[in-house]
Formats: sequence, C-alpha cells, structure tokens
Amino acid sequence: MMVPVYGHIAANKRRTLLFFFIFALLIGAVGYIFGLYMGEPAAGLGMAGVILFVLFLFSYYGGQGLITAMAGAHPARRDREPYLFNTVEALSIAAGKPVPRIYIIETDVPNAFAAGRNPKNALIAVTRGLMNRLDRLELEGVIAHEMAHINNYDVLLATVAIVLAGTVVFLSDVVRRMLWYGGGRSTRGGRRSEGGGQGQLVALVLLIALAVLAPLFAQLLRFAISRQREFMADATAADFTGYPEGLASALEKITRQQVPESPIDNKALQGLYIVNPAVGARGVDRAAALFSTHPPVAERIRRLRQM
Repeated sequence: MMVPVYGHIAANKRRTLLFFFIFALLIGAVGYIFGLYMGEPAAGLGMAGVILFVLFLFSYYGGQGLITAMAGAHPARRDREPYLFNTVEALSIAAGKPVPRIYIIETDVPNAFAAGRNPKNALIAVTRGLMNRLDRLELEGVIAHEMAHINNYDVLLATVAIVLAGTVVFLSDVVRRMLWYGGGRSTRGGRRSEGGGQGQLVALVLLIALAVLAPLFAQLLRFAISRQREFMADATAADFTGYPEGLASALEKITRQQVPESPIDNKALQGLYIVNPAVGARGVDRAAALFSTHPPVAERIRRLRQM
C-alpha cells in the first residue's frame, strides 16, 4: 500500500499536468474565438499555442524568480541570519531533501511561503516579522510547513497556477480592451465573406463571454487546488518536528498579526503564504469562503492539537 505522503506527491504531479491541460483548453478557446472574430481562426489558435509554450517554459524555469520579485524578497545572508540558516538546514536533513535557497521579505507582518519547481530548485521566503515574533519551536514549525510544501511538490503546482491564472486574467483584459476600443473588424479582400457578418457576431458574443468568465474560472480553479494541500503540509510538518504545538501556536500568532492593506497582500500570491494575508486580520472563519485560498485557520489548529 502506498504511503499517504507519496500518494499525495504523485497526485500533485498529476494535478499539475491536469491544471496545465485545463488552462491550455481555456487559452486555446480564447485564442480560437478571438481569431474567429478577426476572420482568422487558425491564426488565433496558433497564437494561443505559442503563448502556451512560452508560459510552460517560463512557469517551470522562471516562475520562482517572478514570485520573489512580486513578493519583494531578497536572498538572506548567512552572516546576518545564522539561526534561520541553521533551522532550514536542520529541517532539510530531517526531510532528507536538499537545502532550499532562503529569502527575506522586509516587513513586520509575520508570514512565509515556499516556491520552486522541485526540491532541488526551491526556496523558502520568510518575513522579518516572522523571525522577530516567533519563538524557536514556532519558527521551526513554520519552516517545516514550508519544507513540507517543497517535499510534497505543492510548490510546482502553486507556481504553475500563479503564472497561468495571471496570464488568463491578463489576456482576457487585453481582449476586453480591444473590443471596447473597436479592434478586430475583419475583412477579406476588402469585404466581408458571405455569412461572415452573422458568424462574426456569434464569435463576438462568445468572446465577450469568455473574456468575462475566463478570469473568474481561472481564479476559482487556482483557489480550489490550494486548500487541501495546507492540511497535508501541516501534518507533514508536525511529523518533521515531532511537535505539532509549535506550528499550531505559530498559526495563532501569524493570524492575529495580519493587518489591513498588508504590504504582502498581493492577490496573485495569497495562496502561497502559510496564512492568507487578506483574511488573517479579519477573522479566521472567512477563510472558508469560496474565494479563499486556505482552509480555516481554526480548523488547521484543531487538527494539529489532536495529533
């Protein structure tokens, strides 16, 4: 029988492929219908294919660089953060994985995330507030949680999700602006082909519907894949440290100390953080809402304290 953690890793790899396939269909549909509206459906589909190919390469090889830039994170230095390095290295040994790169976000709001494509190419970013406000056992619990995300390949799924969902939102916005300003009035040989006017009207209606609904669908799909992995990462972290209370106490502190209009509250990155910066300060029960990237913190704490 497969060990649950390894089953979760395999499932995450399958989800990443499925996630990319669904977004390929979504972007392909936008490209095809846009091409149909322009009078060149093959060209629209070809453009969508090129975009997907570039996105795949970028999200796999460069996604973590984009994420650290969006988060305002910079590489940590061993001479300035020796305890943080020692903690990460010790937990990497416990997990039997390579030591990830370590980044710092200069804000007093405590939080942390992991990113990358696999355990050999991963990073952990923590805020200055996290290091200043948590005790040793709590910090170890948070680092173990992020190590679990790396070990479980959650980071690959999350990195691809951020890049692809952001691209769908961007492309849909471009299409809406082009339609708003009257772009895309197609002609063939200076006149519309027979029946072209009716076909173009149908394409226009479909394109408007896709431009409006595609971003919503993209965000819902990204949110849905984020929630269950937090419970698994919490359980794996507790196994790494042998002390579930450390992470439970850290989650309580981090949640209480989120602030409105947080400097780390970037909508694209909310699902990466150990606690969603947008909901922590406004009550943990709101995290169970449809548009939340995380399960309720209270439920996560309850499960940890029952271990």
